[in-house]
Amino acid sequence: MDERHDSKCKALREHGALNAKARAVKDPLFQNSEFFDPQDLVLVKYEMLRRVRVEGLSVAAAASAFGFSRVAFYQARAAFQKEGLPGLLPRRRGPKAANKLTDAVLEFIDRQRATDSTLRSPQLAVLLRKHLRLTVHPRSIERALARRTKKG
Repeated sequence: MDERHDSKCKALREHGALNAKARAVKDPLFQNSEFFDPQDLVLVKYEMLRRVRVEGLSVAAAASAFGFSRVAFYQARAAFQKEGLPGLLPRRRGPKAANKLTDAVLEFIDRQRATDSTLRSPQLAVLLRKHLRLTVHPRSIERALARRTKKG
């Protein structure tokens, strides 16, 4: 591997666009090509979609040739129709933020800690459950408090 390829892989990885299943791409265009890189996830998904739309390849054949399931094809197509190329970038799964730990909940935690500075996240989780009927993992509390410390 040359230096240019290594830097491209690094950039793809940093943007979440490195295709972890590059070896599963069997399409001939992606074999020994400088342009069609099977490690470029966005390019692979785009070409898979294009083959179906423009060249009339079946969804099953395209998905197989590009290393995806039919479900993944339909997800990619919906994302592309909604957002264009950025829609083909992978999304972080799961919650995007600490949705239980709202400003009001964090204020409650601050009040409890002002009253008793020895309280740690497990005790705070018990207090949240008891007073606010809110179940929060102690580690989530720790992360939320750490984020606030970073910001402030």
